[in-house]
Amino acid sequence: MKIEQSLKNQGLPPLSWYDVLIEVHRAGSEGLRQFEISNKTLLPKHNLSRLIDRLEKEKLVRRQTCSEDGRGNLILITEEGTEVLKRMWPVYGSGIHEGIEGSLEPEEVLMLAELLEKLTTGSRK
Repeated sequence: MKIEQSLKNQGLPPLSWYDVLIEVHRAGSEGLRQFEISNKTLLPKHNLSRLIDRLEKEKLVRRQTCSEDGRGNLILITEEGTEVLKRMWPVYGSGIHEGIEGSLEPEEVLMLAELLEKLTTGSRK
């Protein structure tokens, strides 16, 4: 994948790291349970568990005991994780832009934006 290679060339982590970090970042101070991250990213549970371990080892996320269920953990992004996310986005965003711009006509880009809006909001305008 071109974006994956671009991230690697810039000395940045793999795309799957971005996927997890952005979802945890969006959750803010409430964090996310691991199953919620799995639902949002579609990463297989066993891969996600190892990935979160790596992110924690790199101090990009931290685990916090869930107040509702003492057996579970919330995953929260750290300042370091937010910084990595900020460094990854320009490379990732550029790759998305290049892929869309090179493959679609301007009116198709607008159509795609409308379809994505429907998917993310659930509205049927």
